[in-house]
Amino acid sequence: MPYIEEVIEQVEPRIIPLIASYVPELVATRHDIHQHPEIGFEEERTSAIVAEKLTSWGIEVIRGYGVTGVIGLLKGKHPGNRKTIGLRADMDALPMQEDTGLPYASVYPGKFHGCGHDAHTTILLGAARYLAETREFAGTVQFIFQPAEEGLGGARAMIADGLFRDYPVDEIYGLHNAPAAYSKPNLLKVSAGVSMAGADFFDIRLKGKGAHAAHPDASFDPIPAVGALIQALQTIVSRNISPSDPAVLSITRLEAGSAYNVIPETAVIAGTVRAFSDSVREAIRQRIRDIASYTAAAHNLTVEVDIRDVFSVLSNDEKATDFIAELGREVLGESRVSTVSNPTMGSEDFADMLKHAPGAFFTLGHGGEKPVHNPGFTIDDNILPVGATLFARLIEKRLAVAAG
Repeated sequence: MPYIEEVIEQVEPRIIPLIASYVPELVATRHDIHQHPEIGFEEERTSAIVAEKLTSWGIEVIRGYGVTGVIGLLKGKHPGNRKTIGLRADMDALPMQEDTGLPYASVYPGKFHGCGHDAHTTILLGAARYLAETREFAGTVQFIFQPAEEGLGGARAMIADGLFRDYPVDEIYGLHNAPAAYSKPNLLKVSAGVSMAGADFFDIRLKGKGAHAAHPDASFDPIPAVGALIQALQTIVSRNISPSDPAVLSITRLEAGSAYNVIPETAVIAGTVRAFSDSVREAIRQRIRDIASYTAAAHNLTVEVDIRDVFSVLSNDEKATDFIAELGREVLGESRVSTVSNPTMGSEDFADMLKHAPGAFFTLGHGGEKPVHNPGFTIDDNILPVGATLFARLIEKRLAVAAG
């Protein structure tokens, strides 16, 4: 779309006035959650804040799904629609140190809302408050506050506990913030079909025989095997996967040894695999197992390989995508919506919720400059009323009074 940056600067989002009046409280809520980050399945304080606010607005609250998950149920005041629409926000922080210098920076060392889930939670709270105060819709909205999105399986935990068995939805939607490194402020991106990669995490443990470094002949040394294994693993994608099937294999951790003069007995390498199809992921898994086994045997070692399916491939429903795009144009302006398909190797466990109901996952740009998962990542608070307005209008349109 030509000249999109110049056009974007001239358009202001159509924020719902009532939601605009919430801004001071929304900002205070996000800053409080940001200052007190909680890692996945430990979101006791955050979930308590969510439950208290929902209850105060007259929204039915259900807890206990996915350990710390919170569900809110709200019926519209108009008859004529039996549909239930789900809106989801994640609540967990990352196990990393914050380096923003913000006055409301994390008070817990090694814990940081470095992905913006504090904003996602606050955005959904803003929409929930507005919808509870107006209830100008027919049907039911289900607010899903999910724990443990950051690779810990929070969506799967809620589903395993019976989330959609006990509280089924007809459609489901979620959003993620996109800082300036990825997007322009108030630019909504959504595309049909595969949008985000599925991901595996793997650990490979090589075990040999340790010895004094002066006598390597007395050892079965895992260190040379690690070097050979890393090199071999890097050929899997380039030599086993079709160039038309994008995939990534990254080694991200290496652990071996504790002294200068000791050949260690064990060495561990770990990493992640990303791909846009389950068949490609399975092919890579098998090659990892084979290569690790052959490499270990060549060096007189034993090996343990643990590969875990952590994220499913995320695929947006076409009709839901079209709806979100149209909603974005109404709220943000024609130039602030992109439907260009550009799947990312990033992953998101909202993909598992999309297996239970059609829907869409979209991103919303803001003015924060650093990328997510960076120690200096910040959220532009201007995203809060915009995101809340999008969610609120979504419900009012999908559960319109005249709908059947």
